Amino acid sequence: MDTLVAEIKQQFQLFQDAVVSPTFIYQAGAILLIYLFAWLISAKVRKQFTLTREKPKEGAHSLQVLGYRAGGTFFPIFTITLLKLTSVLGKQYQLDAWLLEIAVVIAVMIFLNSFIRAFVSSTGIANFLRWVGLPIVFLHLINVLPNVIHALESISFNVGNVDISAYGIARVLVFGVLLFWLGRASNSIGKDIIRNHKEFDVSTKEVFAKLFEVAMFCVIFLLLLNIMGINLTALAVFGGALGVGLGLGLQTIASNFISGIIILLDRSLTVGDFVELDDGSKGFVREFKMRYAVLETYDGKDILVPNEKFINSLLINWTHKDPKQRYRIDFSVAYKTDIRAMVEIVKEAVSEHPQVISGDDIPFEERPDCEIDSFGDSGVNMFVEFWMEGVDDGKNRVGGDLLLIVFETLREHDIEIPFPQREVRVINDEAIKLSNTTPK
Repeated sequence: MDTLVAEIKQQFQLFQDAVVSPTFIYQAGAILLIYLFAWLISAKVRKQFTLTREKPKEGAHSLQVLGYRAGGTFFPIFTITLLKLTSVLGKQYQLDAWLLEIAVVIAVMIFLNSFIRAFVSSTGIANFLRWVGLPIVFLHLINVLPNVIHALESISFNVGNVDISAYGIARVLVFGVLLFWLGRASNSIGKDIIRNHKEFDVSTKEVFAKLFEVAMFCVIFLLLLNIMGINLTALAVFGGALGVGLGLGLQTIASNFISGIIILLDRSLTVGDFVELDDGSKGFVREFKMRYAVLETYDGKDILVPNEKFINSLLINWTHKDPKQRYRIDFSVAYKTDIRAMVEIVKEAVSEHPQVISGDDIPFEERPDCEIDSFGDSGVNMFVEFWMEGVDDGKNRVGGDLLLIVFETLREHDIEIPFPQREVRVINDEAIKLSNTTPK
């Protein structure tokens, strides 16, 4: 007991001597100046960038939120950098920079705690990092962690041919939690970036977001296996054999999945396109799935079309390049009609429909046009060509409206729509007279 008390007194005396020494005063003054200088520099740098100067509004992009929060770490980063630089320079000039080393350790711990507070939103993960991660970092900074690792490695037991130690279990738990958190955070940021990409439609964004999520967790899983000490070479051989078996058994599903990716990448189909397949099926593309696309018809039916059918068969995309379409309606007029005057009357009537593209600012070839199609048995066969936005069906039944408009216009101008007509010629007049005089 006397020896312990003497040791404590000796250490306390050394501490008193160190505190009143000029070296301590120089280092304390340098620390204060470093903190003041780092605060001024960090405030100046933060004001230079809009991302770190202005607090993002509610609902802002995740990168804007991260950028603003990163601005709060400028001060501890500058402080740690200047303290470490001063400590290294002091050692080069034979200065015992023990106080600077302690300040570096404290600054690092403060920085990590502020980082957790700014970037970790999950309460459970934040508490784990504070009560487990920060002590591990502190032990590493004071060079005690190797001794702790050696002690944990000595606590081990064997299960068959597998050696399990306390250090191995602790390492898997710590890095597993860290990787899980990093995976979730990276996945959320990546999906947010993809979903805010303006060049992709909604379905494309969702597919790429799902692929990014799968890829991210595959990487995390492989890293965790490596940390656990599992031989990835044997796993790769097993995975290759399993992949070949699944590829042969699920060939159609894989083909549809890859076809869907190709469609999204080359943008041959997008949500909202009106398509017609070689078997006559047609409808609007409403959504893309991993295996199929959904076509919605005008009569309310959903057609599930495998993705590979869009690649391997003939496909008509009515609205991919240009939503404008040209259609025609047919009618007939009597031979006695003034065709030239009638054509102008019909064109003017058709141009008044709100969904028909017309006007002096429209190119001549896209304006409504009325022409002769052929000479029929009963009258002159005519047709009207017109352009419109979208497809002439469903809510855009322009063709039916125009037929009614043409019918009413012709009646209004007393233009005859002919009925089928036949000429009957009597070759033998005597036979007819004889049949009429025969008594009944």
